[in-house]
Amino acid sequence: MTLTEVVYLVDDDFRVRESMADFFAVHALRTKCFDSASAYLAHQDDAASSCLILDLELADVNGLELQRQLRGSESAPPIIFVSGGKDVATTVRAMKAGAVDFLTKPVDTCLLLSAVQSALEKDKRQRKKQSELAVLRVRFESLTPREREVFPLIVGGLLNKQSAGVLAIAHVTLQIHRGQVMRKMKAESLPDLVRMAIRLGIRPYMVRAAETGCVRTLPSARLSLATSTR
Repeated sequence: MTLTEVVYLVDDDFRVRESMADFFAVHALRTKCFDSASAYLAHQDDAASSCLILDLELADVNGLELQRQLRGSESAPPIIFVSGGKDVATTVRAMKAGAVDFLTKPVDTCLLLSAVQSALEKDKRQRKKQSELAVLRVRFESLTPREREVFPLIVGGLLNKQSAGVLAIAHVTLQIHRGQVMRKMKAESLPDLVRMAIRLGIRPYMVRAAETGCVRTLPSARLSLATSTR
């Protein structure tokens, strides 16, 4: 762990914030403390790998509600809940919603440090996936409309002749578009391009539909925004 990593702490008890900040400083971790959910939301910084230690009961917003609000954000850090009491049902809800851990006060510092280490590693993996996906999206956006039509045909396993028939274009023209898709996407092989399509949420064109004539037109491939890494 390095000083570039940040532990966000949201707790309305000043003593808790102070003691945790001192504890993390000993372990070379920066801590940014907030006394409310609204204060945290107003000062989010996505530049560094981070995790969020979140008190369950806050003065303005319940911790579970804040977790719900953050769930749709790709930049939301992994959450570790802390609570003054142990409620099994609440713990289950928090964990099902993606929390890394749920600890009770007074918090065992060994368990806390272990949870933070796990959360920071999770955030690093998520950031890496998001960065890779962003690169793929840029490559996909460089494709022409026709090349985007060819993309799902390629990953669907259609032969060049079949693909050309679906698009009603010459075989040689299809080959040119196929080569451009592979080049622009920087795919080293067909399996490589298939993996990219999965990451981008692009559905492959089904061979059976093409062979039976059930599908007569082919819409351009579109990026799916349902590819969250959290």
